[in-house]
Amino acid sequence: MQVNEADWKLFRQKLPGWQEAHMEKLVKEYAAVIAGTGKASDKFWELEERINADKKHVGVVARMSRSNMYNNLFALLSEGAITLQDLDDFSEDLKGRFAFVMRDQ
Repeated sequence: MQVNEADWKLFRQKLPGWQEAHMEKLVKEYAAVIAGTGKASDKFWELEERINADKKHVGVVARMSRSNMYNNLFALLSEGAITLQDLDDFSEDLKGRFAFVMRDQ
């Protein structure tokens, strides 16, 4: 699929902010685990499991290439790192594709 140049530039501009916001959300979730009740060892291992899974998300680290842009956007939407409203500044074609893909999500 051909990637619109303006969409590619906008994606590269917005991704760091989206990732920072997603990681902020994750850190708050981790803090809730730590502050929760239970044994320290249980909280430690739960947190370790979460971090190991979360660090593989596009909302944390993304393979940056034009050919991965659509896959990255889909992953960000699926992970809850962004919403369809975060795509408002993108082309009508891109917004339409993702509105269609995410309609049943």
